[in-house]
Order: sequence, then structure tokens, then C-alpha cells
Amino acid sequence: MKLKSNQPKATAEQVVKDIRRATKRHYSTEDKIRIVLSGLRGEDSIAELCRKEGIAQGLYYSWSKEFLEAGKCKAMQPFLGASGALRKRVIFDTMN
Repeated sequence: MKLKSNQPKATAEQVVKDIRRATKRHYSTEDKIRIVLSGLRGEDSIAELCRKEGIAQGLYYSWSKEFLEAGKCKAMQPFLGASGALRKRVIFDTMN
């Protein structure tokens, strides 16, 4: 394949970035949940789990935060109205 003379050549850094972008692994939602639940069980340390799965610890912790936030939102649904605002009466009634 011959490059046209008016196209600039890609730098080595750009080539490496393109390769990394093309080979980047994408995890399904099920994989993320499985990994987070495995970490929450505490059978292995987070560092060991991340090494086994081939992910960075920061990525694990961001998935864990998303997972816990989603759980909080799901747990609060009985107290939310159609508009997403808290229904004060329901919360007040459950407290008394």
C-alpha cells in the first residue's frame, strides 16, 4: 500500500495509540457485575482479583462505585414519585 504524497505520515505515538484503541478489551455488564461481586465476597484481595482479571484496581473501584450507586437508586424507588422527587409522606410514615 502506497501513501499519497500529500498525506502526512503517522507518528510512532499515533500508531501505538491506534493499536491500543483497536485492541482495547470491552467488558460486558455481566462480566463487570461478576468481578465486582467477586471482590465484595472478599475471598481474594482486590489486588489479586484485578491481576487475575487483567484490570487496573482503579477500574475495579469505579465499577464497584457504579454498582453500589445503582443499588442505592433501586432501593430508593419505592420512595420516589413519578417525577423522581421523594414522596415525603411515605418516608414520614415509615419513620413513625
